[in-house]
Amino acid sequence: MADLLFTPAKIGPVELRNRTIRSAAFEGMAQDNNPSKMLRDYHVSVAEGGVGMTTLAYASVTRNGLSFKSQLWMRPEIVPSLREITDDIHRAGAKASVQLGHCGNMSHKSTAGETPLGASTGFNLYSPTPVRGMRRDELAPMARAFGDAVRTAKDAGFDCVEIHAGHGYLISQFLSPYTNKRRDEFGGPLENRMKFMQMCMEEVMKAANGEVGVLVKTNMRDGFKGGMEIPESLLVAKELERLGADALVLSGGFVSKAPMYVMRGPMPIKSMTHYMHPWWLKYGVKMCGKMMIPTVPYEETYFLEDAKKFRAELKLPLVYVGGCSTRAGIDRVLNEGFEFVQMGRALLRRPDFVNRLAAGEQEAGCDHVNYCIARMYSREMACHHCAGDLPPKLIRELDKLKAEAKK
Repeated sequence: MADLLFTPAKIGPVELRNRTIRSAAFEGMAQDNNPSKMLRDYHVSVAEGGVGMTTLAYASVTRNGLSFKSQLWMRPEIVPSLREITDDIHRAGAKASVQLGHCGNMSHKSTAGETPLGASTGFNLYSPTPVRGMRRDELAPMARAFGDAVRTAKDAGFDCVEIHAGHGYLISQFLSPYTNKRRDEFGGPLENRMKFMQMCMEEVMKAANGEVGVLVKTNMRDGFKGGMEIPESLLVAKELERLGADALVLSGGFVSKAPMYVMRGPMPIKSMTHYMHPWWLKYGVKMCGKMMIPTVPYEETYFLEDAKKFRAELKLPLVYVGGCSTRAGIDRVLNEGFEFVQMGRALLRRPDFVNRLAAGEQEAGCDHVNYCIARMYSREMACHHCAGDLPPKLIRELDKLKAEAKK
């Protein structure tokens, strides 16, 4: 089974040269919502580094689904520059995927161009901003926007798309009882909370038309009391299988409520605020960051026990993500019957990690102190080992977190 890692496998109509996928970890490398040379260079380096498929992350299907200026906005105008990226990825022997989603309430009027939308009316403390619940007549056009984004991805030469239905973004906001307080046919019991997801998937599958692979990222747990738990999440996964998804990416966590449940480990607050602006946000996070973003201990393959419950109930290919940065961890996942392994931080630390694995190396060298995540909200994601000269105060913070992790 150890050799399984380097055998080909298919996602829908697409065959990958091996079982590794660069996860849709947000790069922060777009420029004014357009592709950039930095984005191209990073993904090409991962493709040249041996990965089976690399995923451009967190591309919004509409203008009002954007969280950042450094995020892609899928529209016909950027097809030529996206095609340059996919062509170069293909020349390196890898497949190309793009994650498509809508941030829902995780935005601000200054970015989204309007009051942020959500499943329900409320207030987003993280922006901070009021949030408007979507009207029923807005749901079908939004679902069609997901289909249009798939067509744009096809025109741009992507082999697969990954629909983001987890982590507390828009589709997830409809699924979770924590964010869905609607009193119409899209709220209440799970069968109602799934209706918006069903609408989106129907448009996605129609647009894909069997010509690209369709993955869906979905939560196994939201990661806090009052959110989705495994019994409901299993029903969601089974419905996605019924709707025709070619593979599921099993994840967990909620960016607005349990962000470190997704990634595990500490959030280095000094590193985060060092790059942050405006000033009031910087000082607010300095004062309240530890309370708002509490540490969740890191363990290798930290989602595996939950994911095994889904493997036992589902027939379609499953993609494991969460704490795979060693050969032992990767083999453990594949030996449990998962068809693919996604990696984010490991491939940020070493874009050629897959080639290194083939050569016999055992570890990516990731310290799991999340400096890469801390700076992602203000500038491009980068590993602290590769980011150049860091101020002494940040080095001290990261060294302290490494020492605490070893205790």
